[in-house]
Amino acid sequence: MRFDRQSGVFMHVTSLPGPHGIGDLGDGAYTFVDFLADADQSLWQVCPLGPTSAAMGNSPYQAYSAFAGNPLLVSLERLVDAGYLTDDDLEPVPGEFDPHETNYEAVGKYKRPLLRTAFERFEESASDEDREAFEAFRERESAWLDGYTLFMSLKEEFDGALWTEWPHDVKTRDADALDEYRERLADDVRYREFVQFVFDRQWHDLLEYAHEHGVKLVGDLPIYVALDSADVWAAPEAFDLNEEHEPAVVAGVPPNNDDSGQRWGNPLYDWETLQETGYEWWLARFDRLFELVDITRLDHFKGFDEYWAIPADADSPAAGEWRDAPGYDFFETVEAELGDLPFIAEDLGFIDQQLIDFREEFDFPGMKVPHYANWCQAGDPNQPMHYPENAVAYSATHDTDTTVGYYSSLPSEQKDCLHYNLGVDGSEIHWSMIEAVWNSNAVLALAPMQDLLGLDSHARFNTPGTAEGNWEWRCTEAGLDGDVASHLSMLTDIHIR
Repeated sequence: MRFDRQSGVFMHVTSLPGPHGIGDLGDGAYTFVDFLADADQSLWQVCPLGPTSAAMGNSPYQAYSAFAGNPLLVSLERLVDAGYLTDDDLEPVPGEFDPHETNYEAVGKYKRPLLRTAFERFEESASDEDREAFEAFRERESAWLDGYTLFMSLKEEFDGALWTEWPHDVKTRDADALDEYRERLADDVRYREFVQFVFDRQWHDLLEYAHEHGVKLVGDLPIYVALDSADVWAAPEAFDLNEEHEPAVVAGVPPNNDDSGQRWGNPLYDWETLQETGYEWWLARFDRLFELVDITRLDHFKGFDEYWAIPADADSPAAGEWRDAPGYDFFETVEAELGDLPFIAEDLGFIDQQLIDFREEFDFPGMKVPHYANWCQAGDPNQPMHYPENAVAYSATHDTDTTVGYYSSLPSEQKDCLHYNLGVDGSEIHWSMIEAVWNSNAVLALAPMQDLLGLDSHARFNTPGTAEGNWEWRCTEAGLDGDVASHLSMLTDIHIR
C-alpha cells in the first residue's frame, strides 16, 4: 500500500499528560490530538497497547496479550462521565505520582481497585443500552476475549505464576479443568471482560476524535509474543511447543562481528501448522489491530521471511540456526483476506538483498533513522539526504536515545561532518534533525515528542537490553506548547507534508 507524503509525532499513550500517574485515554489524549492538529500533523504513532507487567519490565513489547488493551490506560475520568465512578472515588490522588514519569506499581495500586468499583456499579446500575453494548462486545470479540480473561483470572488464582508452572491439567488446557475454573472464577472473568469493553469504547471514541481532526493512528505489532501470555497458553497449536506445551525453540538474533547475539526467549511460531490453517490466528490478530489503528509498524520484519531459532535449553544465541518463514505466501494470504496492507516494515539490523526484495515485493516502506549514519562517509544510506521515497524516516525512535542525547555523545569528527552535511551549527540539533528528516524524500516522517521538546538522554524512553528505568517518560501538559506546534507546522508546510 502506497502512502501519501505526510508526517507525525511518536508518543506512547503512557507518556501523555494526566492526573493519575500515567497517560491514559482521557483528556490528555484529546489535548494531544489538538496539539497534532495545530501542528498540521496527520500521524500519531504509539507503542503496542497490550497489558504490561512488572515481571516483564512494563514493556509494551512483552504483553500478556496481543489482542487486549492495557487496563492502566483506561481513563478514570471517562468512567466518572459514564456514571460508574464519582469524583469522590478518585480522591485522594497519590502524592507520589510524578507528571514527568510513570510509577507503574503506584498506578496499579491506585487504578485497579477503582476499575473493580466501576465494574460493580456497572453490574448494579448500567443502562439497557450499555448492557447491550457490553454483551455485543463480548460476543464480537469472544475469539480472543474468552482466552485472555480466563488466563488473567488464572494468573491471579495461582499467585502470578508463569502459566507453564500452573497445575498440569490447566497448563495443558484439559477441558474439564478449564470448565471448573471458568465456573469458579466467573465473576472475575466478567470483570476483566468489562475492563476490555471500557478500553475498547474509550479507544474508539479517541480514534473517532483523531480522525475528525485529520489524524491517523500508527500502531505497532511485535512479531513475537511473550511466553507468559494468553496468546501462547490459549492457542498452543500456533507455536512451536513440545508435548508439555513449553517452547522447543525460542527467538533471538545470531552473533555478528560486534556482539555475541541476543537470546530474546519468545516462543516461535509453528509456521507449518499456521499455513495449514490459512494463518487463522494471524488473520484474527491483524483484524483486531485494524479495528484499533490505521497503519501498523511490523516489528522485526525479517522474522516473516526467515528467523533465528535457538534451542530452548541453550543459553547461547550461537546455538541457533536460520529457518525459513512462509513470508510471501503469508502476506499474499493476508492481503487476499483483509485487503490493502497498511504496513511499515521495521527492517533495521540484519539487512540483506533477500530482505530488501521481500519488502519491496509488497511495497512496504522500510525504516530510516539518522542515528545510525556515518556522517563522514559520502553516500551513507542512513543520512537523510539519501533516503528513498518508499521509506519512513524517524529523527529518533523509542529504542534510540533522543536526538540531543545522541548528538552529545557523538565524536567531534562525526559532529563536524554532521554539521557539514546538514548545513547546521548544532545549536538546535533537535530541530535540525527533524527538518532534515522532514525534508527527505521519505514518504512518511516522524519525530518522538522528546525531540520536539529538545530533551536529552534523561528522557530516553527505552534502552534495549536493560530491565529497569524504561517506558517511564511522560510529557506534561505544558510540554504541548503552542510555539512548538507552530514551529513544526512551519516545517511541515515548507517541506510539503
